[in-house]
Amino acid sequence: MKEGYVLVNELSIPSNFDSINKVEALIDEVCENLQVKEDYYGNVLIAVTEAVNNAIIHGNKMDNSLSVDVHVGDKETDFCFSVKDNGQGFDYKNLPDPTAPENLEKENGRGIYLMRSLAEAVEFSDAGRNVCIYFSK
Repeated sequence: MKEGYVLVNELSIPSNFDSINKVEALIDEVCENLQVKEDYYGNVLIAVTEAVNNAIIHGNKMDNSLSVDVHVGDKETDFCFSVKDNGQGFDYKNLPDPTAPENLEKENGRGIYLMRSLAEAVEFSDAGRNVCIYFSK
């Protein structure tokens, strides 16, 4: 996450879908504690759970022995969720456009597009193993 954010919460989960409820509980707690606007909560929930799902499926390849780490940073006007996996990373600079006609019927490929649509900013680092999703309060 960018400089200037204060770490306010963190969570480490195994790479399985049973752990998603812990992430949802963290999102609930963070949004309540930071007094995030109620109509913005859905954006946070969808974008962050999408990032965690990507980390579990694509990053850690559903390997239960590998963790997904979630950190929450806070600033005066905004906050962020950092989601990190232990996979090999990916080329986040050359993603296919999910709105292109040839991609419309594909089952995958919309997650990052969705995150970018719901958040103020989405930044990748560590060869794509870490994503920071930024939201206004």
